[in-house]
Amino acid sequence: MEESQIEKRANKGVGFMEFVTRPLQWFKMLGEELHWSFVLGVVIVYGISQGLGVGLSKVTTQYYMKDDQKLQPSQAQLYLGLLQIPWIVKPLWGLLTDTLPILGYRRRPYFVFAGFLSITSMLVLSLKKNLQLGLALLSLIAGSAGIAIADVTIDACVTHNSISHPSLAGDMQSLCGISSSIGALVGFSISGFLVHIVGPKGVFGLLSIPAGLVISVGIMLREPRGHRFSYKGVNEKFLDAAKAMWTTLKCRDVWRPCLYMYISLAVSLHIHEGMFYWYTDAKGGPSFSKEVVGSIFSVGALGSLSGVLIYQSLLKNHPFRDILFWSQLLYAASGLLDLILVLRINLQIGLPDYFFVVIDEAIHKMIGRIKWMPLLVLSSKLCPAGIEGTFFALLMSIDHVGMLSSTWAGSLILHILNVTRTEFDNLWMAILIRSILRMVPIGLLFLIPRTDPNSTILPAEMLKTKKGETEILEMQSLVDSSLDE
Repeated sequence: MEESQIEKRANKGVGFMEFVTRPLQWFKMLGEELHWSFVLGVVIVYGISQGLGVGLSKVTTQYYMKDDQKLQPSQAQLYLGLLQIPWIVKPLWGLLTDTLPILGYRRRPYFVFAGFLSITSMLVLSLKKNLQLGLALLSLIAGSAGIAIADVTIDACVTHNSISHPSLAGDMQSLCGISSSIGALVGFSISGFLVHIVGPKGVFGLLSIPAGLVISVGIMLREPRGHRFSYKGVNEKFLDAAKAMWTTLKCRDVWRPCLYMYISLAVSLHIHEGMFYWYTDAKGGPSFSKEVVGSIFSVGALGSLSGVLIYQSLLKNHPFRDILFWSQLLYAASGLLDLILVLRINLQIGLPDYFFVVIDEAIHKMIGRIKWMPLLVLSSKLCPAGIEGTFFALLMSIDHVGMLSSTWAGSLILHILNVTRTEFDNLWMAILIRSILRMVPIGLLFLIPRTDPNSTILPAEMLKTKKGETEILEMQSLVDSSLDE
């Protein structure tokens, strides 16, 4: 008996150690297969610049628009939609990184430029007093552009590695998702306290720190330097890349998923500013403080992280179509939780506002991330060699056009239903309309290929680089051979 108990305790100890060391072994494996500078770059760009930075800026910008600029919910949502513009033109940034090397490097200088752009915009928002709405929006858009350029550049690195290491495509997207979710969790957790202590302008100043780390990615990233490049042929390279993109888009297995991704995002109306104003300003609402709002978003980030872990451990080998069916169905159903909250049904059944809101936020973000992960993996498999950065940026820009469509459509719904800073009587109708529209993508799943998520989707000729085709493809071959070494 004593011996069996000792064995059980030993097994528990081994199991605990395995639980602790498994993530470390996973990171070590990725570092050995893909190089540590790439893994660290993903962590900085996704985890610190996007995750932590966006976690801080979301709450800060919402309070800045509401309290400093005195905007109505529909106005705030309309203007904040403009921050999607740098993400919509992601193919431009992708074309630059694929076709226009600077000092012989295709990726590193763009990280440096993105960091400086973000630093400048955040310092303007922080130091300039009584900033007019137009200049404030311009600075916010410039900061968004800095994050977008860094995102496109690291996406190009991820997509390139997905082509050269197709079996690790899911692991790389999981690394991106985990980094982003953990960063967002930290950012949202401290955002409310920082806004309360130093105000929105002070937080904008602190956001220059993540931008500085993006510059460090450009300094340390391992990338071979090209020596024979003629800038006279840049226009021709742009044209070659555009032709390759158009040829790829005409492929049935490419345009159909693109159409699905756009529609699935466009019909998922965003009414987040209406909910935010109701959380904080409505007389019959919860009247949450800044700290509470930040903690709610941090729970949402935790839910998002849970979604990544669930996908990585349980779902990554399942067909895309099956995951999207169930996740979209649950996504539509989870939206009805807001309806219970706004109609105050939760109080009637004895559930406090904060408890109900954090459960709602965690479930919503977890399901949303599970729905998003297979689309990211699918997107990385639709990119041809040589223009992988450009084409992945194009796919992501399609997604951001969908998000912009949903944001502006939600703004229009809030305006039509007369949801203002003081009137929230019709907010429940906006929630109901949103939940019904979220069912639409289920009828469009035939657009998604039913294939093994670990196999390639594009024809073999699109995944190979042809010698002597264009100088951009020659440079890609140089990168491939360097990484293989």
